[in-house]
Amino acid sequence: MISGTLRPPALPLPAAVLLAALAGAILDAGFPDRSWWILAPVGVFLMLLALLGRGFWSGLLIGMVAGASFWLIHISWLTLYLGPVPWLALAGLQSIFFGISLALIGVVLEVGPRVWPTTLGRLGVVPVVVAGLWTAREALASVWPYGGFAWGRMAISQSESPFNSLVAWVGMSGLSFVLVWLCALALQLLRETPVRFTVRAGIAAGAIAALLVVPAWPMVQTGEARLAAVQGASDAGLFARYSPGQILADHTSATLAVIDEDVDFVVWPENASDIDPLRSADAARNLDFLSREMGVPIIAGTITQRDNKFYNSSLLWQEGEGAVDIYDKVHPVPFAEYMPDRAFWRPFAPELIDLIARDYSIGTRDNVFDINEIRAGIAICFDIADDQLVQEMVDDRAEIILAQTNNADFGRTDESVQQLAIARLRAIEAGRTVVNISTVGTSAIITPDGATLDSLPTWLPGAMVQTVPLSDTVTPAMAAGRSLEWLVSGMGLAGLVLCSVNALRTRRNRARSARL
Repeated sequence: MISGTLRPPALPLPAAVLLAALAGAILDAGFPDRSWWILAPVGVFLMLLALLGRGFWSGLLIGMVAGASFWLIHISWLTLYLGPVPWLALAGLQSIFFGISLALIGVVLEVGPRVWPTTLGRLGVVPVVVAGLWTAREALASVWPYGGFAWGRMAISQSESPFNSLVAWVGMSGLSFVLVWLCALALQLLRETPVRFTVRAGIAAGAIAALLVVPAWPMVQTGEARLAAVQGASDAGLFARYSPGQILADHTSATLAVIDEDVDFVVWPENASDIDPLRSADAARNLDFLSREMGVPIIAGTITQRDNKFYNSSLLWQEGEGAVDIYDKVHPVPFAEYMPDRAFWRPFAPELIDLIARDYSIGTRDNVFDINEIRAGIAICFDIADDQLVQEMVDDRAEIILAQTNNADFGRTDESVQQLAIARLRAIEAGRTVVNISTVGTSAIITPDGATLDSLPTWLPGAMVQTVPLSDTVTPAMAAGRSLEWLVSGMGLAGLVLCSVNALRTRRNRARSARL
């Protein structure tokens, strides 16, 4: 027993592994579609509980089981059209990250109370180090390899919880850190048996209350815009069968239903035109007609080819002028929109690799359109999950965010609502209205406080016509950028180093004593 702290016996390894598997499933239940947000911290707490008394290698096993349980459920939508191989590969990679991070966290839970032996140290430092290591894992997985996969972050589970307003203060990584810190603090309080239960319960309640009373960051409205966001309900998936021009026609028809509306601009989803109007006179005439009749520009997603390169693009189309601005997707999805290291990966699954016959190039243009003096940040599909791209559009004075996406590949699975959860948090984090417009749904307009102003049923054509607030507010999260992520990750890694040094010193002392 460490002074002042009960060291409970570790669960038998089979029981710890079963608990980890259960914890992964519980963590997933905190995310959309179920959105039982309270279960996400419960899942993390159970993972930490399973790690108690474990060394690195048994912690690695527990962590990989927990990670596999979570990820195999969380991204099961990948199997809808692509089958099990990409699903297993991505879940496997994320489980390795998960496993290593939880193994290191297990070391901190075991050694940390020796490094910081006072009650203040155990309660004040150990949870910070644990949460910092969790955040560091999320940060790494969000950017590496091949641009990373910024999905499944702890923060995303809280998009509609009372904690969501914190994201404007601390950002996505900061919110993940705070939530895991609460879980680690709860675990440490459970271990502090010499401290009266009422005191421990008071500390836990006080920590939660302190976070809940943090006020929402005030959004200062600088103007307003009236827009029409059009969902064509087109099956624009990779393997969908449709006649050329059908997807363009679907979005044209849905736009004609609101052609008499007085709006500032019209926004279509990603891939809303299956024919590139930069190369097709017919498609250009179609957009010209709509722009002329409504008297406003149209922001339309399409695939463009320029200089023998293909891009997933968003066009700012003005009647008589054509595309007056273009944004090319900066974060095309590896193994879907392009094949990295094709020669290396092809032998593992040649049929799947060959399905991606066309590689989209990485865009280099800025992601803000000037729409008749309305500055709109443009995010194409998974761009909305990229912290850096959101930061860049806010730095470039975007007053609204237009998140164009094509979710047709994922049918009616959880993918679209998971993406909407990210968009909702981005609205709060950036202090901007986010228009999440999809070919098939889930389409919604989210105001800067995270509320849903309007939405459309999935897989039905329609348009959201709304007047929305514009803002140039700079939230603390946007002002700090990624510095908070670096700070808390650094604290986690620094604490791990101290724990590792202590563990090595203890091992050497024991070895020396054994020789004597």
